[in-house]
Amino acid sequence: MAENAPNAAKPAAAPTATHTALPPPGTAPPHTSGSNFVVWVILVLLVVGGIIGLELLRSKKKPPGKVPPPISVSVTNAVKGSIDETVLALGTVTPVYTAMISPRVDGQLVKVNYTEGQLVTTNDLLAEIDPGPYAASVTQAEGQLARDKALLKGANIDLDRFKAAYAKSVGTNVLHAIPKQQVDDQEALVQQDEGTVKLDDGLLENAKVQLAYCYIHAPFAGRAGLRLVDPGNVVHAANTNSLVTIAQLQPITVVFGIDQKYLPAIQRQLQAGHKMTVDAFTEDDSRKLATGTFQTLDNLIDTGTGNIRIKALFDNGDMALFPNQFVNIHLIIDTLTNVVLVPTPSIQRSPGGAFVYVVTADEANATNQVVKTNAIVPGVDSGDITAVKGLDAGQVVVTDNYNKLADGMKVNVRKPGERPPAVGAPDDKKKGGKKGKPKQSDS
Repeated sequence: MAENAPNAAKPAAAPTATHTALPPPGTAPPHTSGSNFVVWVILVLLVVGGIIGLELLRSKKKPPGKVPPPISVSVTNAVKGSIDETVLALGTVTPVYTAMISPRVDGQLVKVNYTEGQLVTTNDLLAEIDPGPYAASVTQAEGQLARDKALLKGANIDLDRFKAAYAKSVGTNVLHAIPKQQVDDQEALVQQDEGTVKLDDGLLENAKVQLAYCYIHAPFAGRAGLRLVDPGNVVHAANTNSLVTIAQLQPITVVFGIDQKYLPAIQRQLQAGHKMTVDAFTEDDSRKLATGTFQTLDNLIDTGTGNIRIKALFDNGDMALFPNQFVNIHLIIDTLTNVVLVPTPSIQRSPGGAFVYVVTADEANATNQVVKTNAIVPGVDSGDITAVKGLDAGQVVVTDNYNKLADGMKVNVRKPGERPPAVGAPDDKKKGGKKGKPKQSDS
């Protein structure tokens, strides 16, 4: 028992427990990367959810959007009618006749009988060259002719005498008082004198022509240009300088070129014997100057431009056309009948092709009017009016406010004669109208 006492006296060993070692002071506790990612995802979801909630609250407070009012438009009806197929070109006014009057004899210019820009008629005396030397030549030629005529007369008398002497006879006997050679020589002398007289006649006529050239007359009616030579100057027939230019104004022509693609249509009209109308307009195409008729085609097509030249004739009674003036030409090559016509500005174009806005009744509400796009194929264009296909006569076509329209939009049709509101006009509801109670805010 004594031996076991010490063992019994030992206290029982306390049970051991496992403890985690604490990190040293000032050191952050360790975290795993997976836990950090989960925390950030939760935070992001909370922020996004908060933003969405705020937007939903704001949208509930906003009043519903106002329906835009109908667009006011002007309209017209597509109609059936006739339209001229017109070819446009740029032409030059060209006188039928133009003459540069030059002297045909040498001499001093002693008189000018026209004023610059004067309208002259055929055979009007324009200018005079000193006729003295040429009148003297006429007198000289007349004297020479008279002398040679006298010589011819004497030669004829001698020839008659010689012939009588050669043929003289007594009874049945022919005496031949002179030899036959003398008679033959006299006949030759008469013929020589006849030739001389004929030459003198020619010289006299030439002298008279030269004298007539001293008086310069207008070859046709027209307008005289600016004076190029003053009286007192010596002029020469060999010089190319002219004294004055005369241009005919009535009638007058216009020369213009058109594309060769119109040539078959023009030839059909010519073969049918139809006279095509040609209108001449001002350079800006704003005013008609004159109406004429097709006169002729050129015989060649210009290979450089592919155009063919045409000449048209105008009476030009009011002198509206002036030589070398540029004019816009409208050549009417055909007239189309029973076609649908609309105003040219009403035709709109898009990558899909040409179309017009047509006003129709709203299918949902018959009291409302809406616009629909109607595809068309434009044809002949006469400027303000165009013939189209794909549209029926009587359909209502919009003629303004195209930039505000879209397919299916509601519109208000203006009454005939009603003008659209001016751009930038003040709104009566904003200022200048009746005053009402101030609107209370929602807050």
